[in-house]
Amino acid sequence: MAVGMVEWITSDSLVEYDQAVAFMEDRAAAIAAGSAEECIWLVEHPPLYTAGTSARQEDLTDPQRFPVYQSKRGGQYTYHGPGQRVVYVMLDVGKRGHDVRRFVQQLETWVIAALDAFNIKGHIREGRVGVWVERPEKPRTISGGMAEDKIAAIGIRLRKWVSYHGISINVEPELEHFSGIVPCGITEYGVTSLVDLGLPVSMADVDVALKRSFAPIFEA
Repeated sequence: MAVGMVEWITSDSLVEYDQAVAFMEDRAAAIAAGSAEECIWLVEHPPLYTAGTSARQEDLTDPQRFPVYQSKRGGQYTYHGPGQRVVYVMLDVGKRGHDVRRFVQQLETWVIAALDAFNIKGHIREGRVGVWVERPEKPRTISGGMAEDKIAAIGIRLRKWVSYHGISINVEPELEHFSGIVPCGITEYGVTSLVDLGLPVSMADVDVALKRSFAPIFEA
């Protein structure tokens, strides 16, 4: 693949959502024009909800709780906040095969590989976007299936074959903050985090796992 260097940026303080979107749009345009390197940006946001292009108004159950942003990414409502690693992925999908489905699968594989560093088995489920973990210690679902919780969300947009937006992994967010929305429109399953699963994992630990697992998936 004719791809260049990927710049990694880590923001140590909370980043406002509007600021992040402006940066991503500018960087994606520059990548498409050939004037900037691809970029992975690791951030945390103050508490907020975002509405993807498929969001349903009834899934915003507490609209006054946190700021709500209309997002151009795919998907429905999601929460961002402190303790959640948001990974903005600005990559040239055109130079990486012009295959959006494969690119999304790579993002899923990347999250699963990062979780595997902490002995957490992530799963992809048909009809449920994101990465899930099984919770055999919880009561089974209404439909009789094993209880599962969502640990990571995925939502991207492409502009001139350059991606932006990306993924979010729950490290140690306030899980009660998710109660103001129906996350991704799914009511039968819950939300969890690495710390909720009993792992004393830091944001820096997750960043290391993401960086280590990136090249084997995206540069193979």
